[in-house]
Amino acid sequence: MREIIEAIKNSSTKSYTAVIGDIMIDRYLIGETNRISPEAPIQIVELSSETFRLGGSANVAFNIKSFEHNVDLFGVIGNDSNGELLKNELARSNIGSFGIIVSNDRPTTLKSRIIARHQQISRFDLESKKDISDEVADHICEILKSNIHKYKSILISDYGKGVVSYYLARSIINLAKKFNIPVLVDPKGKNYEKYRGAFLIKPNKKEAIEAFNGEISDINKLGFELINKFDFDKSIITLSEDGMKLFDKNGELSSFPTKGKEVFDVTGAGDTVLASIAVSLNSKLDLHSAIHFANSAAAVVISKVGTATASFDEILYLEDGEKLNPDKRILSRDEVEKISSNLKNSGKKVIFTNGCFDILHAGHVSYLNKARELGDILIVGLNSDSSVKKLKGQTRPINNENDRAIILSGLRAVDYVVIFEEDTPYELIKIIKPDVLVKGADYKNKEVVGSDLVKKVELINFLEGRSTTNIIKKIECNC
Repeated sequence: MREIIEAIKNSSTKSYTAVIGDIMIDRYLIGETNRISPEAPIQIVELSSETFRLGGSANVAFNIKSFEHNVDLFGVIGNDSNGELLKNELARSNIGSFGIIVSNDRPTTLKSRIIARHQQISRFDLESKKDISDEVADHICEILKSNIHKYKSILISDYGKGVVSYYLARSIINLAKKFNIPVLVDPKGKNYEKYRGAFLIKPNKKEAIEAFNGEISDINKLGFELINKFDFDKSIITLSEDGMKLFDKNGELSSFPTKGKEVFDVTGAGDTVLASIAVSLNSKLDLHSAIHFANSAAAVVISKVGTATASFDEILYLEDGEKLNPDKRILSRDEVEKISSNLKNSGKKVIFTNGCFDILHAGHVSYLNKARELGDILIVGLNSDSSVKKLKGQTRPINNENDRAIILSGLRAVDYVVIFEEDTPYELIKIIKPDVLVKGADYKNKEVVGSDLVKKVELINFLEGRSTTNIIKKIECNC
C-alpha cells in the first residue's frame, strides 16, 4: 500500500480530474435524544451543533482533493444562500468551480440529516429533479472543452437530480473519446444507455440489478452483461460488506473482499471509491492497484459518521497497522504546526479541543466523539502536569501527562494529541489555526479562549453526572 500511496503523491501536481454531476450540500444537525414528544410519537432531539459538508459530486471532488490531486467541478447550483455557502466551501478546499452554472430555475440541493447518538434519525431534502436544458448542458460542455487538455480523467457522478441528463452524458462521453480521455461513471436510475461507451461503470449491487429491470440477479452475469450491452471497457460492482468485483471486456473477473471492520455510516462511500480509482489511474497505476486502494479508502470512510474523506495515514493504519503505536499520534508543537498546515492545504476540516482528561471516563469519550463528527481531523490540546496543578490543585493530576496522552491517542475519535504548558491553549490555537474550536456546553455565555482566532466555536453537552472529580470522591469515600 505504501508504494501505491507514494505513486499517487508523486503524480499529484500533474494530475487534473474533471468531476461532472449533481452538486449538493450535506447538512448535519447533531444532538441528543432522551424523550418522546407529547405532540406525536416521535423523538425530541436537543440540537448541540450544525455542520455543513460538500455532498454529491462535490464530495467526489473533495475526496480527490484530500488525496492531494487537482480537481475541477462542473454542474449546476441555485442562485440562493446555499449556493453561496457551497461556493465558499469549494474555494476553501481549493476545488475549481469555474465549470459551475448558477441557475434561477432550480435550488441548490440540500440534504439535511438529524443525528443523535451516532444514529441518523431523519433526513429532509431540498432539491429539483428536473433535467437541465440542452442549452445549459452545452454551456457546461463548452467550458469543459476549453480546458480538456489538462484532464487525465473525467468522472460522471450521477445522483439522479437532473444535471446528468441524457444529452449531457452523451455529449461528455463523445467529447472525451475525441481526446482519448477515460470516463468513469457512478450511475443512477435504469437508463444506462446514456453512459454507453464510458471506460468504466461503477454501480452497486442494487443499481446493477435495476439496470436490467430485475431480470438478472447473478452478480457475475450482471458485470459482464453491463459491458456487453453498453460497450464499457470495465465494470465494477460494489457489494457493501462483500467488497467489490471487477469485470473486464476480455472476460476477466476479479474479487476484492471488504476491509471495513466497523461500519458507522455508508454515506459517501461510493464517492470515495470513484475518487480513489480516478487518482490511482491518473497516477498510472493498474486497475487492480486502484481498487485495492479504493477498498481501503472506503473502509476508512464507513467507519466515520456522515460524508467524509480518508487520509493517507488512515489508509496505512487500516492496511498496514503503521499507526498502531499511539506515540505516532502524540505531537510536539513544531510537528502539530506542520501537520495542521498540511491538513488544511489538502482541504481537511480541522477541529480542536482541549482539557486535562485526567481520569478518562464515558463523558470524555462521548464529548470527543461528538467533536470528531464536526470535521475531518480532531486535534486535542492536553494540559501538562504543571498546568493541571494550577487549575485543579497540587493533588492533581492523578495520571501524568505522558500516560494521559497515550490513553487519549488510543481513542478512535482522536487523531492527534499535543501537550501544552501554558494556563490556556491560546498560543497553541494560534499555531494550529483550526476551523472549529470545541468546548463544553458549560461555556455558554462565557468567553472561550481562542474564539477570536477561529471561524466557528461549537459547544457540546456533557453526559450528565460524569466527571473526574466525582470519580475521585467515590474512591476517597470507598463508595
